[in-house]
Amino acid sequence: MKSKRLEMLCRKLSNVCTRVKARMPLLRQLEFAFRSTDILSVGQPGVSPGELVESAGKMPAGPTAETAVLLQTARELLRAHGADRIARELRVEWNSRLKTAAGRADYCQKLISLNPQLFEHPAEIDRTLRHELAHILAQFRAGRRRVLPHGAEWRQACCDLGIADEKRCHSLPFKVSESARRYVYKCPQCQRDFPRVRRIMRAVACLACCRAHNGGEFDARFRLELVRL
Repeated sequence: MKSKRLEMLCRKLSNVCTRVKARMPLLRQLEFAFRSTDILSVGQPGVSPGELVESAGKMPAGPTAETAVLLQTARELLRAHGADRIARELRVEWNSRLKTAAGRADYCQKLISLNPQLFEHPAEIDRTLRHELAHILAQFRAGRRRVLPHGAEWRQACCDLGIADEKRCHSLPFKVSESARRYVYKCPQCQRDFPRVRRIMRAVACLACCRAHNGGEFDARFRLELVRL
């Protein structure tokens, strides 16, 4: 019964995801980000657990009902994998402050934030939801033990959520204003430039060099350095 209900929700979500056309030039994220916690927080104080966040300036033009389908699908997936408590508290929002990231998961707030530009790429909405949900599920299973953002626990959660081939970084064609990129960082190893809109406040290393010289794990030797304001 539960699996049939989940299949029905997935079909609804699939219908939602086919309503919009894709466009914009290709952009790739080529860095590793690490900080004191495994998931970057964008929590909203004062919002009760389980409430669907629909704040002004954060929702795309799509109907609220479609967002509710995403939330219901995510909760059903969590329940199907024994995470009932997290399912009850989970919230989903569309956050226009996300620029290059397709989505973001905050385990402490039980919050999944999605980039409104995904409405321009409907086929990627479900996969992005599951990608971020895998972060939530992986940390839930680990308890108090910290897990790597895209480590073995996350990969196992991806398999369980039906996206076994999921990659760490998205390659979605999101529009980014080049003129707004005030900061430029450089990898000390390969000398590649990484323009950014905001100053990086955490340890970030060149992903390509980490993969080439340290098995894909973070290495301070390749930490990006600010070269221009």
